[in-house]
Amino acid sequence: MNYLFVHQNFPGQYQHIVQHLAAQPGNRVVFISHESPASIPGVERAVYQPFRTAKSTTHHYIQELELAVVYGQSVYEVCRRLKAEGFRPDIMIGHNGWGETLYMKDVWPDVPLLAYFEFFYHLRGADIGFDPMMAVTENDGPRVRTKNVINTLGFEAADWGQTPTGWQWSLYPDYMRSRISVIHEGVDTTIVRPDADAWLRLPSGLTLTPKDEVITYVARNLEPYRGFHVFMRALPGILKRRPKAHVLIVGGDEVSYGQVSPDGRSYRDILMAELGSGIDRNRVHFLGKLPYGTYLTVLRVSSAHVYLTYPFVLSWSFLEAMAAGCLVIGSATIPVEEVLRDRQNGLLVDFFDGAALADRIDEVFEHPDRMQTLRDRARRTAVENYDLRTVTLPRHLALIDDLIAGRNPAERTPK
Repeated sequence: MNYLFVHQNFPGQYQHIVQHLAAQPGNRVVFISHESPASIPGVERAVYQPFRTAKSTTHHYIQELELAVVYGQSVYEVCRRLKAEGFRPDIMIGHNGWGETLYMKDVWPDVPLLAYFEFFYHLRGADIGFDPMMAVTENDGPRVRTKNVINTLGFEAADWGQTPTGWQWSLYPDYMRSRISVIHEGVDTTIVRPDADAWLRLPSGLTLTPKDEVITYVARNLEPYRGFHVFMRALPGILKRRPKAHVLIVGGDEVSYGQVSPDGRSYRDILMAELGSGIDRNRVHFLGKLPYGTYLTVLRVSSAHVYLTYPFVLSWSFLEAMAAGCLVIGSATIPVEEVLRDRQNGLLVDFFDGAALADRIDEVFEHPDRMQTLRDRARRTAVENYDLRTVTLPRHLALIDDLIAGRNPAERTPK
């Protein structure tokens, strides 16, 4: 079989599936993306270069749409070249969000296209307006409505869609949901697992183990969408209550979601300046972006793992923390509550309530076994519902097989 993937950030959400497909004899896997040093054995790379960015003179409601068209056209040209070289995919699979899948069917009209639908934007009930720190403006309504043009055009171009969680699926209109399957990318729980003998040596020389009081926080970037400001403002009180605790913060200083700060500074710099001496730099350790193995070690030595998020896309790190047996203290926001049940497989806390967060952390440390039962249930949740090999990969492969065979995935009967 010939498989064609597209995602600007290789391999994006497709790492597990392309690894599996490329390892099967007789398969050819081609992946279109921006330039990247990453590689996967058996996966051929085809790089696309956007020929320009959106113009500053373009109306600000449609600058993202203009860029999506540019990306879509750039991918289209790569597809035309592949076709001229004799390549014909049996299925095309790609992320809809940046417009990359818009014109692939214009090259191969008879080839099924499975598109990844990550988020349908709403003015109310999701991320926008959730945090008073990010005020809703008079332009947000029309801007958000226009932003969904990419979703709509991408859906029209695709034969079927996939989204990772039930809540993300629920954000799409009825007519879209009928052609979108809920399949998470999955967690390899044979790799992401607890390790009672784990240890982490910090740049300072300090070594931490699961026996120490270790509070962890992980995000791709340290920003309000992931509750970084709430966590940081709670830290002075937490550090005062827990004089032996060390705090490990993983993430970069860029902005993945939402807006950059008004003065362009990183949110870490802003909050460190705000909190001053309330943050003990000998016990609060900013680790930046880590190699995957080191990041897993951070999770394995964690005593209490804090995960806060706006009502938005659920982070991979949240499920990986559960798979690693962390005691997760999560925000009581819809995407988290889809997976985490308070006092069943973790603890929930109001997103904005820093005092309650400190109380929950105290509660964990004061429990004789640091709530081992909840940790065990957290891992069980990850294994039973999100394990790569037994749950999510088989579902993903079945969906792909249905589309290649011309079957309607909605009519699949359980085997």
